[in-house]
Amino acid sequence: MTQTSAQTTHYVPADLPTSIRHFIGGQFVDSVNGETFDVLDPVSNQTYATAAAGQQADIARAVAAAKDAFDNGPWPRMLPRARARVLHRIADAVEAQDARLAELETFDTGLPITQALGQAQRAAENFRFFADLIVAQADDTYKVPGRQINYVNRKPVGVAGLITPWNTPFMLESWKLAPALASGCTVVLKPAEFTPLSASLWAEIFRTAGVPDGVFNLVNGIGEEAGAALVKHPDVPLISFTGETTTGQTIYRNCAANLKGMSMELGGKSPAVVFADADLDAAIDSTLFGVFSLNGERCTASSRILVERSIYDDFCARYAARAASIVVGDPHDPQTEVGALVHPEHYAKVMSYVEIGKTEGRLLAGGGRPEGLTEGNYVSPTVFADVAPTARIFQEEIFGPVVAITPFETDAEALALANGVKYGLAAYLWTTDLTRAHNFAQAVDAGMVWLNSHNVRDLRTPFGGVKASGLGHEGGYRSIDFYTNSQAVHITLAPVHTPRFGAH
Repeated sequence: MTQTSAQTTHYVPADLPTSIRHFIGGQFVDSVNGETFDVLDPVSNQTYATAAAGQQADIARAVAAAKDAFDNGPWPRMLPRARARVLHRIADAVEAQDARLAELETFDTGLPITQALGQAQRAAENFRFFADLIVAQADDTYKVPGRQINYVNRKPVGVAGLITPWNTPFMLESWKLAPALASGCTVVLKPAEFTPLSASLWAEIFRTAGVPDGVFNLVNGIGEEAGAALVKHPDVPLISFTGETTTGQTIYRNCAANLKGMSMELGGKSPAVVFADADLDAAIDSTLFGVFSLNGERCTASSRILVERSIYDDFCARYAARAASIVVGDPHDPQTEVGALVHPEHYAKVMSYVEIGKTEGRLLAGGGRPEGLTEGNYVSPTVFADVAPTARIFQEEIFGPVVAITPFETDAEALALANGVKYGLAAYLWTTDLTRAHNFAQAVDAGMVWLNSHNVRDLRTPFGGVKASGLGHEGGYRSIDFYTNSQAVHITLAPVHTPRFGAH
């Protein structure tokens, strides 16, 4: 039986805002037309604040401010070291208030407080990393002795449109803000409408750190309104989006008219492949964490576990017993391992998949609401075994604490199962056979592969997927590549013998 945490009172942080506004050109402002939308907390599903609902006019104001700051302001023209100092001050500010950030993030998203704290600290590290990277940036030079030198001049693209999701929002915002600002771009951020609270904190953090007015702009709103207006705006030359695949397809179409640069990290249905020779204790620890951490609301979740037949029954029994012991409850309780899902709409979606799963697999754990938690968006960690590769819970992204376990007999069957979905974001392999591990990793359709590990990522490495999981990669120098244009400059060192057209 799923454990519930002892603390079930509704915790509300002190000094919680009741109104969340846009931040444009260095000022907090309301929507031009005065429209707002309600923001709920996922434990009570009650409205705790109203947020300004951005429309096309608000996006136009924000883009104008960002374009003016780019065209006429100091930010793109600062030396990399000067921008790096500002980014380090941002990281210092985030670290100094990480407990408050985690408290607000947990209240807004339902993420367990210990995990939200880790995300806040990771956000600070993102700024520190790109502050260092931009100073160390080296551009290419090519020479032909005595004839020519060619060098690459890297220039910020302009106004970057950043559209971020509601799972770990503050950290994922930092993932885009840090390289965009480090590169010298100005930005318009459109955070997810379910979770606007922590995004509103960036304005004061940036202002205090010395980011000039207009460099950072924030417009809240619904994706179909504010998000679509940002994507379609002709003065926004590139869009970075993290979110669901069908939304990404819409953004792709809307970017086409202006041939915008795009980076899209989309959905996932990532396999964890457990071979019989694996360290089974480590594999169970990792696959439990991989799907149930962050409430299962993570794109890289190992939501399909493929297990070699000879260890399948033992794995399923042990995995289900552990899943049934996971502590579900108040996200602010440090003992909580799975909190409340972000919003009642998403809760309904996840629960619909739980019901579908009962017709497609053998229920080993969970399958409903935890006992004693009658309110809020709580779902027991749910485990289905014997799931066929044609099942919806095998094929479709659920984005919640639900996992499907499927047996395999051979390496070839495991690879076919791993690749047998439309997604290709991540994969996790558990085996002590290094030859198998490397060959399987290279054959699997995934942008990222972890061998004998859960999702532990070096910030220097590329992040992104293949197939329906994304377009392009960010992370490390690939982020700098995205937010800058590379201009080739050619210098001749000798007389140039040009064909003399018309000289007869």
